[in-house]
Amino acid sequence: MTIQRIEISNSIYAQPNTTKLTIFSSHINSRQDVSVYHNCYGKTDVPIIVLLHGVYGSNWVWMELGGVHQVLEQLKSQGVNDFILVMPSDGGLWEGSGYLPLTTHGDYEQWILDDVLTAVKQNIPEASERSNLYITGLSMGGYGALRLGVKYPSLFQGISAHSAVTSLEDLQQFIQNPITDYQCEFEHESNLVYWLGKNAKQLPPIRLDCGSDDSLFTSNLALTNAMATLGLKFTFDRYSGGHEWAYWHKHIATTITFFDQIEKS
Repeated sequence: MTIQRIEISNSIYAQPNTTKLTIFSSHINSRQDVSVYHNCYGKTDVPIIVLLHGVYGSNWVWMELGGVHQVLEQLKSQGVNDFILVMPSDGGLWEGSGYLPLTTHGDYEQWILDDVLTAVKQNIPEASERSNLYITGLSMGGYGALRLGVKYPSLFQGISAHSAVTSLEDLQQFIQNPITDYQCEFEHESNLVYWLGKNAKQLPPIRLDCGSDDSLFTSNLALTNAMATLGLKFTFDRYSGGHEWAYWHKHIATTITFFDQIEKS
């Protein structure tokens, strides 16, 4: 555990049902923020959904651009169970860290898996070590969710990705830094297909979706073709729409429902 300092918002002043955490971590030698939505007071061991954002974003975008908390509340009125929504910053590197363990800039993978999850379990009363974990994300966050989920399959009960970046070459569409800046110690670190193949027999349920007008649609098709070649079970949904918040606001409901079905099964 590498958290050196944490600040926690006061519920008297914070947004309803929302806790903000600011964590200083030696993994990335930086202070970073996490938003946690938890409208499930008095309950214990509530399952956690980690939502990763895309380039240019931060911890607040899933709620304040995507309205994910409103989507969850609407689904709960229809019978979906409670979830804790954990929405971390990617670590604040450049236009996006890729959630990767970068050789010279910081371990943005362990920022999520160690610091964020430990801080939530220690400071959100409804969360615990017994809380089931799920992971999802959009664009760069979709890539992060897939890579972290399939690299560490025993941590997660389910994985979902929206409009996912599928490679560093995809990421180059959205960033100014050359992808050569994203060097990792292990040569296959950023390769989704490598981790999918390595852990093929251990993977939890996986779903992906992408809009047919999205610049990443062809890459998503290529990734799902590779997954099919590996003999993996997964769901891929093609919807109308592009790379935009209106699309993600609409289709995050599919992810939450998918995770709820896993919980109920």
